[in-house]
Amino acid sequence: MQSRILGLDYGAKTVGVAVTDGLGLTAVSLETITRPKENHLRATYRRIDELTAEYDVKLIVVGLPLNMDGTEGERAYLAKEFASELTKRTGIETVMQDERLTTVEADEIIEATGNHKKDRKAHIDAMAAAIILTDYLNQHRDA
Repeated sequence: MQSRILGLDYGAKTVGVAVTDGLGLTAVSLETITRPKENHLRATYRRIDELTAEYDVKLIVVGLPLNMDGTEGERAYLAKEFASELTKRTGIETVMQDERLTTVEADEIIEATGNHKKDRKAHIDAMAAAIILTDYLNQHRDA
């Protein structure tokens, strides 16, 4: 199996997860990891460890929630802290990817597929992770 890239959309109580296909060309949404409180991350880290092993992950891309003017706020700080901890725990390089408007785009995509509002909530974070990963792939395709 070829090494893959994992994409993550880190949120207050969820982490959307996506992974590249076997050829590393496209991003596929996988799942949404949920937790009861923002700082309860042990099970989240454990699940990400399982996924990095299962998919032979060589790189982790974490969405960076910048403000619309490009500045970093509290959410960006927390996402960077999460990414840093992932690198320590997994030994896998973690990079940040601008994620402005990805949740809006994910919601529009899911709505266009005809899913009901209650179904969208279950899939929006994983779809946002796939968009973050796709943006990363597009920016680094010829790098």
